[in-house]
Amino acid sequence: MGQTEGLDVVSAVRSSSCAAAWKRTQRDLTTFDLWYFSASCSGCGPGYRSPLDAMKGPREEIIYLPCIYRNTGILKPDYLATVDVNPKSPTYCQVIHRLPMPNLRDELHHSGWNACSSCFDDASKKRNFLILPSLVSSRIYVVDVGTNPRAPKIYKMVEPIELYWKCGLANPHTSHCLGSGQIMISCMGDPSGNAKGGFVLLDGETFEVISNWEHQGEAAPFGYDFWYQPRHNVMITHVQEGLYGSALNIWDWTTHKKLQRLDLGEEGAIPLEVRFLHEPSAAEGYVGCALNSTVFRFYKTAEGDWAAEKVISIPSLITDILISLDDRYLYFSNWLHGDIRQYDITDRRTHGVLGGSIVRDGPIRVLEDPENQEQPRPCIIKGKRIAGSPQMLQLSLDGRRLYTTTSLYSGWDKQFYPDMIREGSVMMQINVDTVDGGLPDGPVLAHELRYPGGDCTSDIWL
Repeated sequence: MGQTEGLDVVSAVRSSSCAAAWKRTQRDLTTFDLWYFSASCSGCGPGYRSPLDAMKGPREEIIYLPCIYRNTGILKPDYLATVDVNPKSPTYCQVIHRLPMPNLRDELHHSGWNACSSCFDDASKKRNFLILPSLVSSRIYVVDVGTNPRAPKIYKMVEPIELYWKCGLANPHTSHCLGSGQIMISCMGDPSGNAKGGFVLLDGETFEVISNWEHQGEAAPFGYDFWYQPRHNVMITHVQEGLYGSALNIWDWTTHKKLQRLDLGEEGAIPLEVRFLHEPSAAEGYVGCALNSTVFRFYKTAEGDWAAEKVISIPSLITDILISLDDRYLYFSNWLHGDIRQYDITDRRTHGVLGGSIVRDGPIRVLEDPENQEQPRPCIIKGKRIAGSPQMLQLSLDGRRLYTTTSLYSGWDKQFYPDMIREGSVMMQINVDTVDGGLPDGPVLAHELRYPGGDCTSDIWL
């Protein structure tokens, strides 16, 4: 593809150019049994009965990937790319379809589903629409991925004025389907440009804006990510106060009222992605905090309230985090340093370097590093030097393949990785050792990844 044409898709696992630098572990993983679990069995709705059932699901064959032109200097609409990740396919590792949006400068960001495993007991529900909010324009696209999964098409647009007038909200961010059949989207602002962390409810059939989820006057000063856990009647969200914010809000899932403000302190500034453990009875999870590059574990106490403790601290900058479906491994991307790290919930494992801002031949010189690591060599995969750094993560259902893209937000991309603005971002695939733990050592802006059958960051079990 030409540099102005779109996304480069590279496969780190097939590259020989990084093998020496990464000292890739060779391990036979064929003993892992993959049993197909049908999501369309009689009486079953979308997704899987449990996280462990999901791990036995079929291998992903395509990935949906929002691609952004805003801030690149190219006046084209953002688009949704469909990427072939089936190694048996003749178009493996290629973009097989592009769905352009009908508007400019949307800044597509995160995406979600009309229905997921939270609706598993409802046979009338299907996971056949991708919900695609626009962070800057406040427009929400509903994309039909059920009619032809390899060539999606726009089904409906929810215009910004609907969010403005019905909910007093703007800048939609994270989307989750609910067991009720509705869709809930967190927002980061209001129509006047002020920070406001409220939640929009969409009808799961008509995709009309219904109302706010939160009660009037209870929106947080700022919003970002959220995750809910019905068995413990709780939702946890990021909240901002002051310049960055360093607290989580605890909400009663049934009454929609705020119960507690959980202060993470200075070390917990800019909490971004909130991840509960997948096991629906578990009353704990993790949040990545960007400014000081820490991970906090939050948990329900014996008294019934919620507490948090810092469990990981590294040189900055942690952005995306996820947890494997068996709740064994925690992964996060370190966007400035250029590495992805894997932890087993308690013990650190290993990490692999994929680009970043501190490569040896770059403009930055490391004067002090508490981890005493050498500046990494630049990474070249299939003849392409990686501009940028791992950011958004997605793990295969069986935990064997980790996918990453290199764009965070077009404004930040332009500031920290100008080469990525000129050359475009990439999507990479990395093999994972699921037995003993381990990762390789080693001009649109592609962002969040979604599989048609669900994944580690979109499904919630009840």
